[in-house]
Amino acid sequence: MDTSVVILILVVVTALAFDFTNGFHDTGNAMATSIATGALKPKIAVALSALLNLVGAFLSVEVALTVTNAVVNIQNKDGTPKEALLVDGGEHLLFIVLAGLVGGIVWNLFTWLYGLPSSSSHALMGGLVGATIAGLGVSGVKWNGDGSKLDGVVGKVLLPALISPAIAIVVAAIGTWLIFKITAGVAQRFLNRGFRWGQIGSASLVSLAHGTNDAQKTMGVITLALIAGGHWSDTEAIPLWVKLSAAAAIALGTYLGGWRIIRTLGKGLIEISPAQGMAAESSSAAVILTSSHLGFALSTTHVATGSILGSGVGRPGAQVRWHIAGRMLAAWAITLPSAGLVGALMYWLGNGIGGVAGAIIVFAILLGVAVWMWRRSRLTAVGAHNVNDDWEPSVASPEALPHHHAAAATTTTTTTTTTTEEKP
Repeated sequence: MDTSVVILILVVVTALAFDFTNGFHDTGNAMATSIATGALKPKIAVALSALLNLVGAFLSVEVALTVTNAVVNIQNKDGTPKEALLVDGGEHLLFIVLAGLVGGIVWNLFTWLYGLPSSSSHALMGGLVGATIAGLGVSGVKWNGDGSKLDGVVGKVLLPALISPAIAIVVAAIGTWLIFKITAGVAQRFLNRGFRWGQIGSASLVSLAHGTNDAQKTMGVITLALIAGGHWSDTEAIPLWVKLSAAAAIALGTYLGGWRIIRTLGKGLIEISPAQGMAAESSSAAVILTSSHLGFALSTTHVATGSILGSGVGRPGAQVRWHIAGRMLAAWAITLPSAGLVGALMYWLGNGIGGVAGAIIVFAILLGVAVWMWRRSRLTAVGAHNVNDDWEPSVASPEALPHHHAAAATTTTTTTTTTTEEKP
């Protein structure tokens, strides 16, 4: 089998793996508050979100092939790869894409392990930026747009990371305040029932928007790799099998649910009520849809997190755990450089070894890291059965872990015996 074909296969598999992590990493953006308030049972919530992500993935592929063009100079305006990168069956380009995907996946898994919501889109862009710098130099990155629109790393990553949470906080805070003001005096049982139905509708809308936006990234990356390898030439269309596989991967990841992140968003930031949940999800949907209409790219993770915080700010007397929000902000701040560093290291390693051997070693490292993180997560398991347990602080990790699976460990010294609980 030709060397470029083997590398291409590894790129496609890795791209679908990223799509899978994107699905479970971002499930909480739409469904965390619905699960926390009891509007939907956990398994039903992730199943509904998975279905809507699947549908959303087929609704639009308009910019799929040019989505990576926003931050790196590896494509022409029509989506075709740069000619200089097509030597030896596009091996150079394939290594950049492979390394960038690995950077995005590793960051997604790391933040999932610690229950920290972060942008999968920014992780992918960060990985590609790092791999491109390693392969083409600093000039290979689009740092700013051409002035006609917000583009480049500044316009697509940095500005949205700063602006979107602030907008979402303000919109959700105002919405929550108005809801409590208007419904003052109405029996709580009627309110809760109505708001829970409202949550289902708004959460579904966010899930649909997420599938429409995020699945395009994987479709575009795979199609770019196929063009580079000479296995596809139509820059106006995406192969049907690519659409199907990308949609299935993001839907499967969504169904499995990123329970650790769902727990942080649903229970960690605030103790959320159905009214706050509806306000948060409606704000998320409104901000995401408005920004899409105006052509301004926002991270659904940043918007959802800001909306939840805003729903706490807008409710008088609500407790907001700002230290948890601070950890999230720190994760957002280092997403680009962290994913970029991994992407650069993987490119240097894979391209340095070269050929099939280099690609296989990079892929094997990814598998090793993924297995290690999964096994580490089993020590502090979070799932549908305990995602809604009361939030309790834990020294074991940045997230508060469900208390009813606590495991006692006894440490004996010559003078004292201390019993401590480690919460999974």
